[in-house]
Amino acid sequence: MKTQITLLMAVIIAAIMITPGRSYAQEEASDTAYIFEEVTRVAVTPVKDQNRSGTCWAFAGISFLEAEALRISGTESDLSEMFVVRHAYETKALKYVRKHGNANFGPGGQAHDVTNVIREFGIVPEEAYKGLEIGEDKHNHGEIDVVLNTFLDAIIKNRGGKLSPVWFEAYNALLDVYLGELPDEFIADGKEYDPKAYARALGLNPDDYVEFTSYSIYPFYEQVMLEIPDNWANNLYYNIPMDDFVEVVEYALKKGYSVCWDGDVSDRGFSHKNGVAIVPDRDVQSMEGTERSRWENLSEADRNKELYSFDKPGEEKKVDQTMRQEHFDDYETTDDHLMHLTGIVRDQNGTYYYITKNSWDDDSNDFGGYLNMSDAYFRLNTVAFMVHKNAVPRSIAKKLGIE
Repeated sequence: MKTQITLLMAVIIAAIMITPGRSYAQEEASDTAYIFEEVTRVAVTPVKDQNRSGTCWAFAGISFLEAEALRISGTESDLSEMFVVRHAYETKALKYVRKHGNANFGPGGQAHDVTNVIREFGIVPEEAYKGLEIGEDKHNHGEIDVVLNTFLDAIIKNRGGKLSPVWFEAYNALLDVYLGELPDEFIADGKEYDPKAYARALGLNPDDYVEFTSYSIYPFYEQVMLEIPDNWANNLYYNIPMDDFVEVVEYALKKGYSVCWDGDVSDRGFSHKNGVAIVPDRDVQSMEGTERSRWENLSEADRNKELYSFDKPGEEKKVDQTMRQEHFDDYETTDDHLMHLTGIVRDQNGTYYYITKNSWDDDSNDFGGYLNMSDAYFRLNTVAFMVHKNAVPRSIAKKLGIE
């Protein structure tokens, strides 16, 4: 009987220790490490690498739509980022020349650039269009970006007295050389498709996706023209208060929809290496006396170590709409990167973080190319996001007229 009781106690203790999300070992480490418990996670495709290209928007947007294809049709796909990049470069060039160079031309873009291309041209698998024509196994756009811009600036100078009727043909020839000729038809899963038919087969309807922002300089609950350089297509965004902004994302992820995120990663609280993005609550300006003197005598490295500890959770700033607007107005928050939000975790203090899929390869950090973005970081540094219209809470959708 004693042996049976001992065995029963051992089983109970073991069961307690392997409870999902927390363990005895984790309790011991809770003061010296981040401990994350999964709340919800959306099925997604593997992490890719944008490498030396400024096309994060295409990688984030394609990752988002690959997850949508999984959700809608159960199809796991590997779609071509360079197909949408190539078409976007064509449209950008036409707009840049027509506006005499007074338009944004460069590698950057927004999530809607992906859906805009799919609406007009469809999509193809990676195998049908890799965009690797210069003999490298990863994207390196340092040269092509300079060449394309130089070519267009030469066209705009109009040295011949008028635009040559073949300038766009010559421009496309450059794109063919660097990225390859676009396919009219291809084989996927043993079937022949054209790009538009393939998009339909995946269940992707570009008109099902909506974009949101949250800035008080614009009227709330209306569609607005978000004034950022990479919104070169002049698409409209739904502008909603910050709390609604957060509610849409949490609702979407908990309902099985992922989110295409656009925002700032230049904030020192963003650490892909350490797998977290945070906004520590340390007010340097309010320091006085010996605390101020000690701080001023620290090296920059030591200051950053104190301000941005990535070892364990700490207090974060309470971000409100005013702070969010101020950071946008003074260029502290810019749209310098797009990523893919694929789930929610919470730390041992109960703080929510968004599971974030980056496009810097799966060996770019110790977390498979992912990081966890805190609620405070999201509130402060998110410029905009895209989501399926059915992922918007009904009360908010009704205010906006989203059907």
